[in-house]
Amino acid sequence: MSEMITADLVDLDLSADTKEAAARALAERMVARGRVTDLEGFLADVAAREAQMPTGLDGGIGIPHCRSEHVTEPTLAFGRSAAGIDFGAADGPADLIFLIAAPAGADDAHLTILSSLARQLTNPRFTEALRSVDAAAAAAALIRGEEPGSADAEPSARPADSVAVPAAASAGTATDTTTVPDQGRRTPDPDRAAPDPDRAAPDPDRAAPDQDRRTPGADRPFRVVAVTSCPTGIAHTYMAAESLENAGRDAGVEIVVETQGSAGFTRLDPAVIAAADGVIFAHDVPVREKDRFAGKPTVDTGVKAAINRPTDLITEVRGKAERGEVTAAASGGTPVERGGESGEGYGTKLRKWLMSGVSYMVPFVAAGGLLIALGFAIGGYEINEAPSVMDHFVWTQADSWGALLFQIGGVAFGFLVPVLAGYIAYGMADRPGLVPGFVGGAISLTINAGFLGGLAAGLIAGGVVIAIQKVRIPAALRGIMPVVVIPLISAAVVGFLMFVVIGKPIAEAQKGMTDWLNGLSGANAVLLGALLGLMMCFDLGGPVNKVAYTFATAGIAVASPSDSAMKIMAAVMAAGMVPPLAMALATTVRGKLFNRTERENGKAAWVLGASFISEGAIPFAAADPLRVIPASMVGGAVTGSLSMAFGATLRAPHGGIFVVPLIGNPFLYLVAIAAGVGVTAALVIVLKGLRKTAPAGAGAAGGASVPVSEGRQTVTA
Repeated sequence: MSEMITADLVDLDLSADTKEAAARALAERMVARGRVTDLEGFLADVAAREAQMPTGLDGGIGIPHCRSEHVTEPTLAFGRSAAGIDFGAADGPADLIFLIAAPAGADDAHLTILSSLARQLTNPRFTEALRSVDAAAAAAALIRGEEPGSADAEPSARPADSVAVPAAASAGTATDTTTVPDQGRRTPDPDRAAPDPDRAAPDPDRAAPDQDRRTPGADRPFRVVAVTSCPTGIAHTYMAAESLENAGRDAGVEIVVETQGSAGFTRLDPAVIAAADGVIFAHDVPVREKDRFAGKPTVDTGVKAAINRPTDLITEVRGKAERGEVTAAASGGTPVERGGESGEGYGTKLRKWLMSGVSYMVPFVAAGGLLIALGFAIGGYEINEAPSVMDHFVWTQADSWGALLFQIGGVAFGFLVPVLAGYIAYGMADRPGLVPGFVGGAISLTINAGFLGGLAAGLIAGGVVIAIQKVRIPAALRGIMPVVVIPLISAAVVGFLMFVVIGKPIAEAQKGMTDWLNGLSGANAVLLGALLGLMMCFDLGGPVNKVAYTFATAGIAVASPSDSAMKIMAAVMAAGMVPPLAMALATTVRGKLFNRTERENGKAAWVLGASFISEGAIPFAAADPLRVIPASMVGGAVTGSLSMAFGATLRAPHGGIFVVPLIGNPFLYLVAIAAGVGVTAALVIVLKGLRKTAPAGAGAAGGASVPVSEGRQTVTA
């Protein structure tokens, strides 16, 4: 394996003044070394990771990082900034910037090295040594864990877990040989191997730094188990583990951490969990197999809290144990609570619950809708009357293939409302919410309550499960609660409410909304198109955009959608294509009004906009929101209203220009898109031209890379 960092990958005089420019400068060094094959694609992945959570850490450290298919081997680039660069840390700009690049399929050994380096960033001696080093080769050697004098030597064949323990930065410390209580392990093993059952248990009478703070008794220290995880699983996961272990030693607390990182994870020994007095979850992605920790005092927070204030977390969980508190999160905390901030209001949580359902529903919408649209394209619009392909299928007839695609798509569409309801409940109550949520969603279809019924069923199911979980039950019954009791009671309650109490009023409301849409014509339809266009372009993928998109897809999520519903879908997709296409056009026509990074992003925006991915406009909106967003909304309103006025229809929920053959009145539909793109591009050019100073020649400091969703399919902005 090549050296992860060399002198060529170090910039001790990093001149960038934004995090985007810093990432680009360091990434260009990776490209020059052949470690990154596509600069823009890699930067897009870095930006997507940054969009999930800022990567700045207290102490002047920035660690932009990602896993990317454009990386050939695990690589690290280091930059030192005299002025400091804002990476979102609470204590201010970062002067030490580490760009970590991992291949999409990196093996455990490579990720072990990266995670070991991440642990060293919590070592003040290491960071101070990097601040004082005066040569790139010496800095690279420090990061590799070599003696400064060996910077130019061949990489040693030392074990992976010692690679990132800088010799010059660890003098007088035991960071690389710290024994973790109860496990007898040496950090930094990122896989956190489970203890050998034959290994002797630690001496319970072993001295602790503060005997008076041993909570549950004087015979042994307070014991904590913790889980750390972050979206990428490379840096924050292991830094949080290191911080918690260091704070635990200082506080006389035995703490064992399970790191659920990219290199996989080894489950803590059940005996260690059973013996723990408290639990700390420090994570930004769901904790896997969280039920193992049920019934214990629990602190549930983001991964950065464990890095920045581990002592506070230990104090908090100790206090809960002393008071006998067992929080709801300890017995299953919800995905929304796991990913959110403490103190979030119910309005924010409600939005996240609904978006949880929508995000899981969207792939069914895309797959089912496109299959149905292809069925119509192959077999004609009477294909919905074809007999079942189980009874009649001729391999050589196009109509049979059209009927097959149509019927598969219809089956996929049949899952939309149950999936929506099930995962709204999942967002509220985790896995116990799935059964009543899916049951309630299926009942909604049965009683013709449709999309509105699915929303109500999901919220009710989640609420019922939460209420059941708050009931105190004997310990002997806890084992059957998630498997028998909760599904039985919650499904019965939700079914009763949907069939007997609220189902009929919701069905009537759904019918009224459908009738209203079917009755839209003339000026009313044009106004609706303008409103949907404004919503699609307002926040480029945020809640308002998703409301408009979900409203449109719900209308076509039936076997025979109305003409009005297909017009709404067409207007929504057309408007969503406007912002990125307009930005691409503006950067082409008046490139001097945009900096170099924005011009590069403009090239990608052509493809993104044509594919109905509104994220292509986000870098422009983030850099200049007061000009780009209003201009985009005006263009979106123009396109939406014209699409409705032209009577364009669309059965597919996605696809951009690639489904134009499936659009009713395709020529006028493209005219509507072109009109909106032209209006937005013209407004942006005019508004930017009115500035007293233009950003021409500003270099790479401004702008941002296009954020592409990690780990999920992007459907609309």
